[in-house]
Amino acid sequence: MKSKNLSAIVITALAALGGLSLAPVARAQEKTQAESKLTPVNQPPAPTAGYRAEFLSELGYFEQRYTRLAEAIPAEKFSWRPAEGVRSIGEVFAHATGANVLINRSLEAPLKPGVTYDTDSGTVMKNLMAIANDKEKVIQELKNSFATLRTTVLMLGDGDGDKPQKMFGKDTTLRGSFFLVTGTWGEHLGGLIADARMNGIVPPWTADAAKKEKPADKPKP
Repeated sequence: MKSKNLSAIVITALAALGGLSLAPVARAQEKTQAESKLTPVNQPPAPTAGYRAEFLSELGYFEQRYTRLAEAIPAEKFSWRPAEGVRSIGEVFAHATGANVLINRSLEAPLKPGVTYDTDSGTVMKNLMAIANDKEKVIQELKNSFATLRTTVLMLGDGDGDKPQKMFGKDTTLRGSFFLVTGTWGEHLGGLIADARMNGIVPPWTADAAKKEKPADKPKP
């Protein structure tokens, strides 16, 4: 009890000397304590086998496809749309990013019981759509969404594959939800590739493959 009183006196004295308010300090301490209960100190190692390893392989594949394509499309084309009432290129990237955020929430909810979010799903999408024409911001949010999702998957257990999971409003298993996610990634990526082609943009990985397949120039006689 004496040590607690002494700590309180020291904190009060420091606050007084620095012209600080004790309330923000207390809130900061509470926030730090709360976060320490939710976030593991050391990120679990990546699995080498099992359903998580398979999904993380797919995640890496789609991550580099989305990122490289976004970087290859000129900034002025992010507002281009194939037809009236259809999402623009930037809006598709923003929508895919928002989906990653919401997928992550669905996966981490069982890991962090009692956690509430500052924004609902509609607000998440609305905020991302607001920056859809800003290539730099969209790409940064896209990268963040994949990185966060990867971290959450690493926190899951190898034996959790058959546990109940709701994804996109559908009741399935955790393993089954990964099939739904990869299907969604493929659907949106296909649309983005079509949009890029309509604007004369060759997907970077296709350009890379073409360079490798190009026959070497024959030596002159």
